[in-house]
Amino acid sequence: MCPVGRRVRALREERGLSQEQLARVFGFNDRQTVSAVETGARRLTAEELLLVMNGLNVPLDYFTDPFRLVGEGRFSWRQKGVDSADLAAYEQRAGQWIAAFRSLAPEVGQETRFLRRTLGLTKRSSYGDAMQAGERFAARFELGDVPAARLARVMERKLGILVLMVDAPEGISGAACQLPELEAALISRREVIGRRSFDLAHELFHLLTWDAMPPDHSEEINGPTRNRVEQLADNFAGAVLLPTGVLEPFRGWSHLPQAELISRLNSVADRLQVSSSALRWRLAALGELSQRVARSLPEERLRYNGRGAAVGDPPARFSKLFMEVIGGAIDRGLVSIRRTARLLDLTVEDLADAFAAHEVACSVEL
Repeated sequence: MCPVGRRVRALREERGLSQEQLARVFGFNDRQTVSAVETGARRLTAEELLLVMNGLNVPLDYFTDPFRLVGEGRFSWRQKGVDSADLAAYEQRAGQWIAAFRSLAPEVGQETRFLRRTLGLTKRSSYGDAMQAGERFAARFELGDVPAARLARVMERKLGILVLMVDAPEGISGAACQLPELEAALISRREVIGRRSFDLAHELFHLLTWDAMPPDHSEEINGPTRNRVEQLADNFAGAVLLPTGVLEPFRGWSHLPQAELISRLNSVADRLQVSSSALRWRLAALGELSQRVARSLPEERLRYNGRGAAVGDPPARFSKLFMEVIGGAIDRGLVSIRRTARLLDLTVEDLADAFAAHEVACSVEL
C-alpha cells in the first residue's frame, strides 16, 4: 500500500466513514475506486487530493509528511490512569520521533532493516518457558554481571530495536512499537532506574513475540487482572535482568532475619540496577525465597530500594543512536535545527544539550 493510499484509509477509518461515503467526497461513482486508492492500485490526482483535504479538513502534510505514522505502526503502552485521549495524543507525538528515525537513518548511512528475531513462545508457553527464554537471551548477548546496564545498547546495536528515553506524561511508563521495517521501545526516563530496567526488558518481550501473541494496545499497570501475555513478559524480564548465574552469589537468604533480608535485597538490587521488589520475586520464582516470606516483606521498606524516595538523575533524552542519526541529518541539510527542535519537543538549547549528553557532534552551530 502506498503511503498516500494508506493515509487515506486511516483518515477514512478515523472519521468513521465507509468507502461509499468517501467516494462521494471524491466524486467517484463507486467504492471500488476508493478501494483501489487505499491499496495503491490507483494514484490520486492533485485535484482529488485537494477534494479530500477540503472535504475532511486536513492539511496537505497529513498525506505527505514522512515524519508521521499514519495508518501504520502498532503500539502497546504500559500506563496507569492515563486518559485515552491523552494517550492517543502522546502516541501521535512518539510516532513522529520513530517515523523521523525511520526516514532519516538510511539517508545518513544507518540501516534500519534487520532480520526480526523471535523467542518461539506462544500463549500456551509456561512461565518457566518464559524464564528459560530470558536466561538464554542474557547468555546469548553476553549481558554480563549487570544485565540492566547493557540491555539498551544490545537492543539497539545487536537487534536493531530503537530505544528512546523520553519525557512521557505522568502515568505512562513505557511502550513498544512495531513497524514492518523497524521496532522501537519507549521508556519514561523519569522513572527510577529499577523501573526503567524492568520496563525495557518487558517491552523487549513484546517485540520478540508480537506476531505470536500481540499485546494489548494499553496495559493498566497494577490493574485488578493481568492477562497471560503480560505475566509471561514479567517472567521473561525478570530472567533477562536477573539470570541465575548473576544471582549465584546471592543465594541462601531464605533463613535470614527479615531486617537483614530487606537490607540485602535493597543493596543487591541497587548493584544490579533493578528494583528490590523485582529481585524479591525473581528469588521466589527460583525457590530461593518462599512465597510466604516474599509476601511478608513490607512494601514500604523495599520502595525505592529502601530509600523512601526516588534519587538519581534521569538518563539523557532519546539515545545515542537516535541522536547520531538526527545529527547526521542536520549535517547533511536534510532537516533544519528549528524543525528538529519542534519535532523533538525541545528548545534549540535543549537540543544542543541532548547532543552533548550523548557525546554526538553536530557541525551546525546551535
